Amino acid sequence: MAFLVVPRQTRNMLLILMAVLSFVAADNWPQWRGPNRDGVAPESRGPAAWPEKLQTKWKITVGEGHSCPIVAEGKIFQFARVDNAETLFAIDPATGKVFWKQSYDAPYTMNMAAFQHGKGPKSTPVYAGGRVFTFGISGILSSFAASDGKLIWRKEFSKQYKNTSPDFGTAMSPIVYEGLVIAHAGGDKGGALTAFDVATGDEKWRWNGDGPAYASPVVGVFEGVPQLITFSQKHVLAVQPKTGQLLWQLPYTTPYEENNITPLLVRGTVILSGLDAGVKAVRPVLKNGAWTVETLWETKAASFSMNTPVLTRSGSVIGFSQKNKGQIVAIDPKTGSLQWSGKPRQGENAAIVEGAGAVLVLTNESELTVLRDDAVKYDPVRTYTVADSAVWAHPLLLENGIVVKDVKTLALLGWN
Repeated sequence: MAFLVVPRQTRNMLLILMAVLSFVAADNWPQWRGPNRDGVAPESRGPAAWPEKLQTKWKITVGEGHSCPIVAEGKIFQFARVDNAETLFAIDPATGKVFWKQSYDAPYTMNMAAFQHGKGPKSTPVYAGGRVFTFGISGILSSFAASDGKLIWRKEFSKQYKNTSPDFGTAMSPIVYEGLVIAHAGGDKGGALTAFDVATGDEKWRWNGDGPAYASPVVGVFEGVPQLITFSQKHVLAVQPKTGQLLWQLPYTTPYEENNITPLLVRGTVILSGLDAGVKAVRPVLKNGAWTVETLWETKAASFSMNTPVLTRSGSVIGFSQKNKGQIVAIDPKTGSLQWSGKPRQGENAAIVEGAGAVLVLTNESELTVLRDDAVKYDPVRTYTVADSAVWAHPLLLENGIVVKDVKTLALLGWN
């Protein structure tokens, strides 16, 4: 039997290459709620079996905010507040080393009703075509080069709108669609859903029918027509994403005008919810050249606020209901019937991600519950405490661990 002797330098290079390839395989969470903005991670992510404990691989201080980490080009991008500056970090997923960071002054006075949530930022960046786009809590929209953090262009809207952010701060996460980055600029009772050229920042279209909410848009195709669907301050609506043409809208309000969840698209339907609003499914239908919206079902068994549910691969909608002081629930997306519910009093909010055969529910009280994605009852696989302070951001799944952003730090918690 012959043995191949590999020089130490070559072995080291191979190990580095294997680590890089591991993260390249995981390099597919470029925006709010993942590749398809539905909270579903690629199948390959996650451990073969969830361990009794998670190991802290690295932990760094990045600053305050609820913005979620994303991964692209072999880097984690984290948007956070350092003193009075909003800062974008590019971080090595393997070590936590900061490759670069870029900051700009962004002083902000928080509405006292949301004081406990801090000064943000709340919006999650979006990566596309070598650029990272951020949307600050006061409504500053920026484009950075992903390679080195160079500022490419920036927009601030004080000359266009009396208020440049909603009452509780900008929270919507921009979306990129066919060369456009789309954000809802402005504030209370005045603003516009606006599309900008990704390369130049030039405005391409504007829909100014309502002010911004705290929700983030999604794009789906209905009867062959692409539709950008989002909540505004007082409506749920759809526009043609290339032109901004309004296709349909429905009145939708919640207490304190805080529409804040992302519409969930499920097999030709749109699932909607909000504070004290219950959950309902609607279907956009094209009739005689005009769009109408049919309500398929409604339920008061649950309400989702400040968190968006996911559709699991087994076909259930799992969310975190505000009822009973915070409760994980499963709903049948065909009928709206409640399939099962978890224990009560689990927290004010939860971020939910589906992947690796599991549903991860991370509460603001830093408790991570791992459920089977085909669960027929509330039966946690594991429960972990993943931070020493509150967690509002969605977790980020990598091939070898989960990245968690708490009040001020970012950490990789590994399972091997």
